[in-house]
Amino acid sequence: MPGVPFRGRRKRAGGPPDEETRAVLAGAASAAAAEVEPAPAVVPDLAAAAFFDVDNTMMMGASLFWFARGLAARDYFKARDLALFVWQQAKFRIAGNESADDMHTIRENALAFVAGRPVEEIVAVGEEIYDELMADRIWTGTRLLAQKHLDAGQRVWLVTATPVELARIIAHRLGLTGALGTVAEVVDGRYTGRLVGELMHGEAKAEAVRALADREGLDLSRSTAYSDSSNDLPMLTLTGSAVAVNPDTELRAVARSRGWDVRDFRTGRKAVKTVVPTVAAAAVSGGLVGGAVALRRRNRWPF
Repeated sequence: MPGVPFRGRRKRAGGPPDEETRAVLAGAASAAAAEVEPAPAVVPDLAAAAFFDVDNTMMMGASLFWFARGLAARDYFKARDLALFVWQQAKFRIAGNESADDMHTIRENALAFVAGRPVEEIVAVGEEIYDELMADRIWTGTRLLAQKHLDAGQRVWLVTATPVELARIIAHRLGLTGALGTVAEVVDGRYTGRLVGELMHGEAKAEAVRALADREGLDLSRSTAYSDSSNDLPMLTLTGSAVAVNPDTELRAVARSRGWDVRDFRTGRKAVKTVVPTVAAAAVSGGLVGGAVALRRRNRWPF
């Protein structure tokens, strides 16, 4: 049985939208943007579904990092900008207690590197970057878990902080139903660099799953969520079953206390990898956080 879902803070009267309001907006936007693949060629079980986090759950490291690195290789921005991006994201994910100014900066800069670019162009480049940097980083074990749900006639969704356009590419390449991701604002077919609501993170993921369940008629009590990070507890506690995949230290402890299944597909350096969750995971798994910090100081390209 699922635990009580984690909830954000209530909206204060007056003033700008608070964290919970942004999460609800982001979740609704992500669910509205989700595209559905045809039902599997087996007897469908359309009321049940599986929801998979991407970073360090379905994929080794962070999809947004590899995406940004691929864009940097195509001269979309400079190496020092990538290093600063990694540093900001790692700081946010490790500390988890940033100030309001820090959070505003992270939200405003999350997709600044595609501002002004046509959506079609970024999607085409995303296809190339997936082939170059992501395809070989899919965890075979997690992919097989997703396939079991598909074989049972259930729908399988990715739920990730990465831009929804990239999330769709990953889902399509893996033969999954669709994806819930961070929705970027688009005007006249071009990215503004701003987000709709919030990054698809924490409570926003749970809000997106709720909105999708309402839209698709899903029974969340019969559904399963998968993640590596304690940041995804709002989503993990929303479904009838939860599985910790390559879990960080906190999630492993929660999984044990709640009797959740734990799957770990990593080999070697597990202690290091469990210290830093999701967005920073790619940098850690490749030894790049330290390199990025050094790059920020030396203005050199370490990759």
